Amino acid sequence: METPGKKLLELQGLTKRFGGLVAVESLSLTIEKGNVYGLLGPNGSGKSTTLGMVLNVVNPTAGQFQWYNGTLSTHEALKKIGAIIERPNFYPYMTAIENLKLVCKIKECPVTGIEPQLKLVGLWERRNSKFSTYSLGMKQRLAIAAALVNDPELLILDEPTNGLDPQGIHQIRELIQKIAKKGTTILLASHLLDEVEKVCTHVIVLQKGIKQYEGRVDSMTHSHGYFELAANDNLALMALLKEHAAFDAIKEENSHILAYLKAPLTALELSQSITEKGLFLTHFLKLKPSLEEQFLSLTENP
Repeated sequence: METPGKKLLELQGLTKRFGGLVAVESLSLTIEKGNVYGLLGPNGSGKSTTLGMVLNVVNPTAGQFQWYNGTLSTHEALKKIGAIIERPNFYPYMTAIENLKLVCKIKECPVTGIEPQLKLVGLWERRNSKFSTYSLGMKQRLAIAAALVNDPELLILDEPTNGLDPQGIHQIRELIQKIAKKGTTILLASHLLDEVEKVCTHVIVLQKGIKQYEGRVDSMTHSHGYFELAANDNLALMALLKEHAAFDAIKEENSHILAYLKAPLTALELSQSITEKGLFLTHFLKLKPSLEEQFLSLTENP
């Protein structure tokens, strides 16, 4: 069995320009085996363009990428991965089985992968139904089965829940979690925060084609946090906090002061230092930023 940490894909300074528009700018990142990566960003942030480049659908303007430490060409690597980057495209008057047999022929893989994957996505009972009779959610699940028939090491999904109803969204997210538990590495592009928070271990945040953050999802939500404060003299409190080495941003909001930490600081330590200056706190909370707050702060327009 392959060990986690094996590099499946590396991007180095990958850039794509469409005329004067820079869709992706000097993007570098590493996809390692055993993780579930969320490529997160608002619409138009460069997520689909990035996936298109590594899948040979879009030609990069600059930079490079390599599969398996450069030991495989992209053509060879694509036989070892599964990808869905557009709407499912199957023959409408062919059954699920017939469509997947065709996929196996194109991927040059055995048809023995069809049954387990249709069972995994919950479509085995509908295997002999024509594609045209499927709901949108079923079509998307069939597309995932098609991406998995060659037992890929890496599954690439571009906005897999787009256009689905709440039940369809729930089914796809459960399915992604099941696939991840089986050991498949996943790279998932999404603009939905809760999607990334629920299914991903790692996140890469893009804004206007530029990487703003790369790391574990729990690291984004377990930063040093911030204090929400008020005192008998807010101006004096604000001045005190601005001089404190543990803070990197101080702002006033709705008569409260928000003080964001760049280093660990306990509530007791801060309250003692404020009391020593003769100030009396009327409001005092220590909070952790949510993924949404972190995301919004990273993708705010300057």
